[in-house]
Amino acid sequence: MLTLLRPRVPAGLRPRTVRLRFTALYGALFAVSGAILLAITYLLVRHATGPRRVIYRTGQIGPATSGGGIFPKQPVPPDLQRLTTQLDAEVARQHAAQMHALLVQSGIALTIMMLVSVVLGWLVAGRVLRPLRTMTFTIRRISARNVHERLAVQGPRDELKDLADTVDGLLGRLETALGAHKRFVANAAHELRTPLTLGHALLEETLTDREADVPAFRATSERVLAIGEQQERLLEALLTLATSERGLDRRERFDLCELTGQALLAPRPQVDRLGLRIEARTLPAPAAGDPALAERLVANLLDNAVRHNVPGGRVEVGTATETGRAVLRVRNTGPVIPPDRVAELFEPFQRLGGRTARDDGGHGLGLSIVRAIATAHDATVTAHARPEGGLDVEVRFP
Repeated sequence: MLTLLRPRVPAGLRPRTVRLRFTALYGALFAVSGAILLAITYLLVRHATGPRRVIYRTGQIGPATSGGGIFPKQPVPPDLQRLTTQLDAEVARQHAAQMHALLVQSGIALTIMMLVSVVLGWLVAGRVLRPLRTMTFTIRRISARNVHERLAVQGPRDELKDLADTVDGLLGRLETALGAHKRFVANAAHELRTPLTLGHALLEETLTDREADVPAFRATSERVLAIGEQQERLLEALLTLATSERGLDRRERFDLCELTGQALLAPRPQVDRLGLRIEARTLPAPAAGDPALAERLVANLLDNAVRHNVPGGRVEVGTATETGRAVLRVRNTGPVIPPDRVAELFEPFQRLGGRTARDDGGHGLGLSIVRAIATAHDATVTAHARPEGGLDVEVRFP
């Protein structure tokens, strides 16, 4: 089998920058267009000044023909014919010399202009690429500590301005993501450290108490066990959030109606304690994705609606198919939520009114997990604060 090898160009001859490539391109285009223009000019001049046989006559100049000339009815005399031949040869020689001179001079002019075009191409390419070099230098300086900086390129709307604006938008999203990541890590560390500190304090208090008996040790153990279970739920929620944000590895068909029915069967002590009324109207709503994550989304929405409700309140759950999309709606009564703070509920560990995740028995990740699972399924989540109190959440699957 034959292998065709590409000729290797010496490293010193290969263009290394865009500026060199632009300069070479400008020079090549000028050389080709100049050669074509020179060829066209040469052909036109040659055609317009081509040699012609002439016979001089008193007061007239005209081409020599077989039947014309000075003697229209008689053959041309040998002397005149010889003179005509000499004149034709001289005219042809002069014409060839003129065309050669034109070709040489045009070639010299083309060579000079090619050198000028290379120099101008180098300068123009540098001028065009100067904003790009400035952007590159600025982007290299930006790191996690100064991600707030922007390119802020000024000037008319062109490709470079669009590129700079796109990079600024990317930096803005990156800054938001880094800020959210830092807040998430800090909140997660705080949520994990506090139960550990509390458990350590309980054990230390019991061990240093010389009058502590078996019931005291049992009570302390039960409290430490409850703290451990709370940490376990928090770690499970964090793993679910990380899995959801990673995306889906596979997609399966499922029905939101069935998943909602299963979630409604799960025991929720707050329902009886608060005397809540749950109203469900579920219709078939087929969708595709990860059934386990989708079930967790439904369960978290129901838990949120039950946990943040008021005594004697109501929870409305519904599934349907609208315009070919599976829709899940969860409405609940509850305390009044400022409309401008609804988005905060979908951030990790965020609570309204200064409450913490432990105040209501939750882990502060319910709605953030809902948003992450919906994003992984390419679904949209919309939430609205009800004027009379509570929240109205709608999830639309593709």
